[in-house]
Order: sequence, then C-alpha cells, then structure tokens
Amino acid sequence: MEQLPLEVGLADYALFETFCNGPNDAPVHALANLARTDAVSVLWLWGEPQAGKTHLLQACVNAAHSGGFRAAFLPLGDDADLIPEAVSGVGNLDVVCVDDVDRVAGEPQWERALFLLYESMRQRGARLVLAAQQAPLHCGFALPDLVSRFTSGATFRLHPLSDKDKLKAMQLRANWRGMNLPDDVARYLFARVDRSNSELFALLDRLDHEALAAQRKLTVPFVKSVIDR
Repeated sequence: MEQLPLEVGLADYALFETFCNGPNDAPVHALANLARTDAVSVLWLWGEPQAGKTHLLQACVNAAHSGGFRAAFLPLGDDADLIPEAVSGVGNLDVVCVDDVDRVAGEPQWERALFLLYESMRQRGARLVLAAQQAPLHCGFALPDLVSRFTSGATFRLHPLSDKDKLKAMQLRANWRGMNLPDDVARYLFARVDRSNSELFALLDRLDHEALAAQRKLTVPFVKSVIDR
C-alpha cells in the first residue's frame, strides 16, 4: 500500500461487518457505498457520543483500502494532538474521514484548513466524510463558505442503539474475536455493568484475554468471577 502522508492507526475491529446497524441502515449503507464508489462526494454523520461514529469512519477507511483506494482517518478530538497543517497531506487521497470536526469549530486556522481540504477533494472528485455531535448548521463554524460546503452533501443522523441492539452489538464483536457469547451471558453482562458502548466493549476485550488465558468458555459463572475480581 502507498505510504500515506498522515498515518493514524485504525482499530482492528472497525469494520462494517462488526457494526450493529440497529435503526441506522441508511447512514451505514451510504458510508459503505461511498467507500466503494464516488456516488456521494461529501457525507456528514452526526450523533451523540458513543453512537458509533468513530467505528463507522474507520470502517469506511478500511473498506476503501480493501477496494484499492487511498484513504485516511483524521481525528480532531482532544487526544489527537494534530495541527491544522496535518490536513494538507491528505487532500490528494481518494477518501478522507474526519472525526470530531466540531471540536475545531470557531478556530480560524482549522476552518481555513478544512475549507482548503474540501475544495481540493471536490476538484478531484474525491470523497470526504465528516463526523460531529451536531448537524453542520449547529456546530458553530464561523466561516460562512465552510458551512455552505458542509451542508451541500448528504447528512445523516446516527441514532443510539436500543438495549436489544446493544446486545447484538456485543455478540457481533465477540464473534469477530472468535468468542461465543451466549444470550444468557450477554444479558448477564448487560445487567451488571455500565451500558455505554465503550465500557461494554472494554469488558469484552478483558473477557477475551481472560478466557484465552484460562482456556475457558464464556459462561455466567466464569464472567461473574472476572467481574468480581
């Protein structure tokens, strides 16, 4: 694969196949289609924290890579430690996914850099995906031209999963890791730990490690022993 001008690691589980769509078939299908073709040039994805935006953006980049396209994931959250000049090296790619773009709203240097990125990709017919907690008009961007560009594409809201869908999401992630997560064990976990996606999936990672080390299957008694430690 060609060396990208910006290297940001992708989670190994960040695939469309490991994402539980729930009520979000439309945005997931739109993103999957964007990763494969240039049918949509700009897509804005918004939703509350832990709705799955980062997973889907990274899945889009992974799918684009698999299709032979040059792609990059650009996170703008507090932990990213990136500067506006970081976007200058991705404007020549086929697909760019920018996460937490609302975090830099109102910052002139960042808004200018994002505007130039948009124009560079538009002129080449490349594809740009942006994710935030709000729709473009409500993110607080000060540059009018930037707002008009961001609102020109397809906009999708990512809705939270129901409890039933969260159980499915846990089982999808477990299956991807090679674990069988029976319904009774999934319900046990769901009833006894924080129901946020990050906490549930972090616990699955821990159970994967513990089960492998102990050569045990995931049963309610085994899971209880891990949680109680």
